[in-house]
Amino acid sequence: MSNKPARILTFKCKSCTKSVQVFLQKVSACSHIQPYQGICTCGEVMRHATGQKDAVESYLASSDALWSHHHH
Repeated sequence: MSNKPARILTFKCKSCTKSVQVFLQKVSACSHIQPYQGICTCGEVMRHATGQKDAVESYLASSDALWSHHHH
């Protein structure tokens, strides 16, 4: 059994309460965060991430659609 994250997750939109599918974004080879993003039919951007707490918080706090995780 592989330990890969799901490619698509479904959430309820905070604005219109419809279901929104968010898709796993391409990330670096780094395995401690899996960012997801999708857009509801009402236009609300939905973001989600799983993984290491500080990396997830950094992703969710950034408003940059081109966000990527880098090690320094």
